Amino acid sequence: MTNWIIIGAILAYFGALYLISHYTGRNSDDSTWFRGNRSSPWYVVAFGMLGTTLSGVTFISVPGRVGDWAFAYLQLTLGMAIGFAVIALVLIPLYYRLNLTSIYGYLGRRLGPDSYLTGAGFFLLSRVIGASFRLYLVAMVFALILERMGFQVPFAVPVAISIALIYLYTRRGGIKTVIWTDTLQTAFLLTAALLTVWWIIRELDFSAAELWTVMSESSRTDFWFVDWGNKDHWFKALVGGAFLAIAMSGLDQDIMQKNLTCRTVTDSQKNLSWFCVFMVLANVLFLTLGFLLYQYGEAKGLVSMTEVDGQSKLRILDAVTGEWTERKTDELYPVLALDHLGWLVALTFILGLVAAAYSSADSALTALTTSFCVDFLKFGSRQRPEGERTRIRGWVQLGFAGLLFLVIVLFELIGNRAVINAIFKIAQYTYGPLLGLFAFGLLSSRRVVDKWTPLICVLAPGLSWVADYCFSFGYFILPFNGALTFAGLWLISRAPEAAPEAPAD
Repeated sequence: MTNWIIIGAILAYFGALYLISHYTGRNSDDSTWFRGNRSSPWYVVAFGMLGTTLSGVTFISVPGRVGDWAFAYLQLTLGMAIGFAVIALVLIPLYYRLNLTSIYGYLGRRLGPDSYLTGAGFFLLSRVIGASFRLYLVAMVFALILERMGFQVPFAVPVAISIALIYLYTRRGGIKTVIWTDTLQTAFLLTAALLTVWWIIRELDFSAAELWTVMSESSRTDFWFVDWGNKDHWFKALVGGAFLAIAMSGLDQDIMQKNLTCRTVTDSQKNLSWFCVFMVLANVLFLTLGFLLYQYGEAKGLVSMTEVDGQSKLRILDAVTGEWTERKTDELYPVLALDHLGWLVALTFILGLVAAAYSSADSALTALTTSFCVDFLKFGSRQRPEGERTRIRGWVQLGFAGLLFLVIVLFELIGNRAVINAIFKIAQYTYGPLLGLFAFGLLSSRRVVDKWTPLICVLAPGLSWVADYCFSFGYFILPFNGALTFAGLWLISRAPEAAPEAPAD
């Protein structure tokens, strides 16, 4: 496979994205950009959401983790399906009833302006760090690909180009464009996984029955863990997965903005129901892909797993030097696809990786812009004329694009993967206050002293980090964080004043 084939395929891919952008961005206004005119077909939203939730991290990380994590991730996925059921039954009707553009508007109506801005602020922080982390991981693979193609460029160059392209194809149509481009991108990343699975099965000459036998007899497909001391215990994973879905999807403007483009509450609920089915099947596909990558690599003498100080270490045979090199499990799929699985798999892997990166980044940029414009600049009040709002929105989107670029470059300058992972974990902690804020609003009728809400929402993640460091909460840390926020809000709240009694006759 020549470099020009790769470049041509990527250019054709972006050409398709811009063609979609051209048609979806015509005659766009605030309603189009922020809400997709509430006209998106639910089945298109359901399929396209896969690309956003899977992201480049899932595309390259989940297959690699099968080597030391087996199919434990499936427990978390099933828990997430439970969480999405709660979102469909509780949160979606609430958002539609209040006719929200930004879901954090609920906090302003229920708790007060300080709580509102605190919730929106935590989302902005979480999404900037989360999106930057995901793009950073994918950018590292892009850098590897460019290096193998003979291009020696600074790390910041492909990052800048990637973010600039996202800005250009989303700036006109906003969420309406993202709905349709994500559909195309989901199709590409699933095609890449399916083609790789097919190719390996053919190379290993497995029949369907033989594949089932090999997988059922291998410890790498274990997924139901019953040792309570194990952080992957099934109950911890199910509960943790449910709260993960509720907090990081149901209380996340990025994911919910897509759902709110459906025509009706019923359509949005159908979208989430079918999305759950797609999500479970897609994760089974990527776990199966991981199993087959290890199976193929070991059968061909390309991959080995060794135990060092009680930890599994991955070693892969270098195609150029012929020497064994220690690799991160995230590199299993990229290295095998690019070096050992043929040009067709390599090409579809690159396109699938591009799709996975862009399907999460374009929606993140759109959601960040939406939240800042609606929550902080009060676009919903329509005090500014349409033309002025459009100009401001463009500058806000460009500003967030620049911020994502700077954070990704900062990650590269840090260079320490452990430090970067710690930063990403901080972003995960910031969803706890969102969980506590919404839970307090929905489950209690008490009124908070609004000015103290920001302090509670800062203290809760800090105390959660200390508790996790001391006791290793694992998947329970998110609900624990939310419970601390809830308890803190209760302490600064009071019972609602009773309505005056009607005078006796």
